[in-house]
Amino acid sequence: YLVASVDLPVIGQVIEASKDKPYLCLQIELDLHQLTELMAQTRLPFKNKMPSQRGIFVGDVDALLGDGVLRLARLLEAPQDIALLAPMIKREIHYRLLNGQYGDVIAQMAQTGSHMQRISEAIQILKANYDQPIKIEDLATQVGMSISSFHSHFKAVTAMSPLQYQKRFRLLEARKIMMTETQDAASTAYRVGYESPSQFSREYVRMFGHPPKRDMSMLLQQQSIA
Repeated sequence: YLVASVDLPVIGQVIEASKDKPYLCLQIELDLHQLTELMAQTRLPFKNKMPSQRGIFVGDVDALLGDGVLRLARLLEAPQDIALLAPMIKREIHYRLLNGQYGDVIAQMAQTGSHMQRISEAIQILKANYDQPIKIEDLATQVGMSISSFHSHFKAVTAMSPLQYQKRFRLLEARKIMMTETQDAASTAYRVGYESPSQFSREYVRMFGHPPKRDMSMLLQQQSIA
């Protein structure tokens, strides 16, 4: 299983799939309120203070967790049971994750005032204002951290600085805008916060490997083939 404990500007791609061996994936939104309730009820010995961990990680699915996920998926064959049984199975899955190898990290997501939760809050601010200039000191103040601590924990969680995060998020948003709204590169560059279309184009090439116009052409071609 893969857990994304914070929103990260990353790109995913299925690289191995066919009609005979399809790629199957089940995505579950973790309920922080439910995690908090389970932590209080079970009184599991979670670490209150621990070094910040990467915000995306992969763990092994053991038999108990796998059984819960399969039972949830099989409810698709019994739609009449979903309303009653799905919430109970999801609660069980949350419990299994808290008891698993990354239980301490997942618990950090729900602990008020934890470094993980503060960085998650900062990320939401960045996403909401991605097209605006940011001051790191203001961002750190908003989430109640010193500048040095904020920098350190943000990089530990996201593997990038706040400015790098904003840049990657801007470029991903720009790609989505050009793809869905057929906007040209120059107008899109200004829309996502760039002051110079040429700078936007250079950074776009560094991230996606091709200039915006060529990248759009290749993506549209791939869609028509699919």
